[in-house]
Amino acid sequence: MSVPTIGTIAGRQLITDLQSFGLQIGGQTGGVTRKGGAGPSDHKAITIAGQTVMVPVYTADARRSPFQASVPGNDGTSMLVRDGQAVGPIRFPAPPRFYGLETADGIPYWKIALLHGRDTLATTVHQTCIRYADRRTSCQFCAIGQSLEAGRTIPYKTPAQLAEVAKAAVELDHVRDMVLTTGTPNIVDRGAAVLAESARAIRAAVDLPLQVQCEPPRDHAWLGRLREAGADSLGMHLEAATQAVRERIMPGKATVSVDRYLEAFASAVPVFGRGQVNTYLLAGLGDTAEEILSLAQRLIALGVYPFVVPFVPISGTPLENHAPPSSDFMKSVLAPLGGMLRAANMKSTDIRAGCGRCGACSSLSAYEQ
Repeated sequence: MSVPTIGTIAGRQLITDLQSFGLQIGGQTGGVTRKGGAGPSDHKAITIAGQTVMVPVYTADARRSPFQASVPGNDGTSMLVRDGQAVGPIRFPAPPRFYGLETADGIPYWKIALLHGRDTLATTVHQTCIRYADRRTSCQFCAIGQSLEAGRTIPYKTPAQLAEVAKAAVELDHVRDMVLTTGTPNIVDRGAAVLAESARAIRAAVDLPLQVQCEPPRDHAWLGRLREAGADSLGMHLEAATQAVRERIMPGKATVSVDRYLEAFASAVPVFGRGQVNTYLLAGLGDTAEEILSLAQRLIALGVYPFVVPFVPISGTPLENHAPPSSDFMKSVLAPLGGMLRAANMKSTDIRAGCGRCGACSSLSAYEQ
């Protein structure tokens, strides 16, 4: 018995269903887990039909899912079951080897950067944000402070630490790219300065494609500085497609309007290249499929890759009880969006680094085929 190939209709529907419903697990599965942090989280890496994806996971006493996974065998292989019927084998990939190392002053490498998907290294350089502490300004889905409070990370990763971990991840685990994001430290450069400093140190240590992610800086000259520092691609994440939803879900971040993002995108594409600028859009926050697709069409026309993922509520946040989008809703967005990307010849496979290249948090890349 085997699961359908991801590029087929049945395969992409399976991934869409898994990422919408999540996976019920019991006992210890090991593997690579993403918990807490600045963005979509509470996910586990799963290899299915040869592709590694990030899937939200729930324990027996949490949200129910029609998908269950048996306790893995010694090789990490488990049986995926849907509504009591076996679907096929899946694997929980083993933690990367660089997780077993630590800095000279005793900080484990996994507190500095984590593996996402199959081969993308990711870190939040500043694990704090000017918007997070005040519920009047914080993004209601964000858990940037949770992992810090739980001791799973450190407040600030120095350029030297990031370079050290990136070099080890490439040499030991063949990591292919790295994502540098940050909590917003100020309203002027919005983190671009610390990202540029970090990128410069990493590229001096190892040849690793980098994506940097921040809010649009007031001075668009920072976009060129980020590119000169060694960033290959840029993420500026709207999260929601309409200004009304943004003001309701992320009141502080919404002060940087959709129009200001579009202006920044128009400045960034000539610097980084068509398709090398992307924005993260969380489907299920309240935007309709039509609203998401309308914005996506404008973004594609600008040369920006719209990376649409299903919103997964994170425990301990104001939206922890918000229902994730249905798989039918996700298909109503991803199927036409995949067609739009094909028509524009803008594919995830052409992105040099970042969330769109990794693609593990969404089934969008399967709809591009």
